[in-house]
Amino acid sequence: MNCLRADVIRNPGAFDDLEQHWWALWAQCSSATPFQSPAWLLPWWRTFAPGDLSAIAVWNGNDLVGLAPLYLERHAYGSRLLPIGISLSDYLDVLCVPELKKAVGTAIAETVLSLEWAQWILPDLPLKATSLDLVLPDIDESLSAGHAACPVLAVAGDETLTGSVPARRRRQLRRALRAAQRRGRVTITRAEAAPEMFLGHLVRLHKARWAEQGGGVLTDIALGFHRKALPRLAANGLARCWLIGIGDAIVGAYYGFHHHGRAYAYLGGFDSAYAQESPGAILIGNAIAEAAREGAREFDFLRGRESYKYSWGAVDRWTAQRLWTRSAAL
Repeated sequence: MNCLRADVIRNPGAFDDLEQHWWALWAQCSSATPFQSPAWLLPWWRTFAPGDLSAIAVWNGNDLVGLAPLYLERHAYGSRLLPIGISLSDYLDVLCVPELKKAVGTAIAETVLSLEWAQWILPDLPLKATSLDLVLPDIDESLSAGHAACPVLAVAGDETLTGSVPARRRRQLRRALRAAQRRGRVTITRAEAAPEMFLGHLVRLHKARWAEQGGGVLTDIALGFHRKALPRLAANGLARCWLIGIGDAIVGAYYGFHHHGRAYAYLGGFDSAYAQESPGAILIGNAIAEAAREGAREFDFLRGRESYKYSWGAVDRWTAQRLWTRSAAL
């Protein structure tokens, strides 16, 4: 093995140039999610860029073997080192080649210590996150093991949902489908191949659903991000987007991902005028069934403890947060 080399990438063009190497690294990391892929994080940086780019790339010869996508957020009271993708990403982590995990972790830690920060915050770390093994000697640290709940459904059996979803929920789903069919012809179509069309429906339905609670999460800038990210996710086989129509109306949208035996339900929306027909539930049932057909072992409802997630049989899985604080702000 050659000696590892760690570079701090501060130029956005150089960050973009990592993409091919990044995909190769990401594919080797069994715990990586779509939220750590370049299809997600490069558009995030291009859209938001809320600080000074400070990504750490670890190389073994010409091979990228580790990546910590980070940026510095500067304040009068001291800088914070934060992960690229924060807020919109349900899982965050560094990437490293499994067989070099310890050496890459050491290289990342040493390079992080060379940067000027008062706090380094790593939220939303999944159970097997590489970041949980990082060691920063002589730096004050706090660990929150119950940072955020991501309800997860174990997928067993086939697309009938019999082995995965509680019987009561399956009965409710059948009633909802019959009610929808009484109102008009029901169509469920895959839509990530037409991202602009899909996002148009998603925005309309999501904002209508959340209008009374402040408009939801699809702000104009967030929509700009998704317009960049969704085509890249779709091109790499990660996106799963569905629309449901009743009669001539598109009444529900589902935006999710699939990777490495796990499906992720990221965002949805439905027309409240069709609440009795439960188009959102029909779409989730469809997404679980399709995940089973694709061999998924889990269906992850992602952050948030909304009651509907548990009605499908999901149970909480908690993320962690690590926070390091230097004794003197830099």
